[in-house]
Amino acid sequence: MTDFRTLLKVLVDAEAEFVIVGGLAATVHGSARLTQDIDVVYARSEANLERLANSLAPLAPYPRGAPPGLPFEWSAAALRRGLNFTLTTTAGYLDLLGEITGGGSYEELLPHTLEIELFGHRCLCLELDWLIRTKRAAGRPRDFETVAELQVLLEERDTHAE
Repeated sequence: MTDFRTLLKVLVDAEAEFVIVGGLAATVHGSARLTQDIDVVYARSEANLERLANSLAPLAPYPRGAPPGLPFEWSAAALRRGLNFTLTTTAGYLDLLGEITGGGSYEELLPHTLEIELFGHRCLCLELDWLIRTKRAAGRPRDFETVAELQVLLEERDTHAE
């Protein structure tokens, strides 16, 4: 089971630059669906890669689904060489995404975020309309199911805003 509080604390305490996307973002916006991981789009600056590598190292990140014993070095260099990392940690599942379909990179997502408080920590979350956009672009059946629910939440929000 993923310890969302611990994973977010580690990222926030490290002053990592990231945006919450995916299932946790859907939950933030009112979705009743459960998620098993935290999906974040992270800034790819050298300083942020170092912060991510150093802060997550104590949680023993390892590629999710990879066989045990696979040579894997968790470091800023590894992050630099890759883009999207689907990880298991001692605190649970974390997906570090350099970019997402339909949304792009951290810098491209920034104008479409809102600051939220989650587990006592201030962080950025993808706005509802952009979350819907990225879920549609992902094109997986489970994302289309989530889009239907998120669309209703967006319509309710817009109705109450009038």
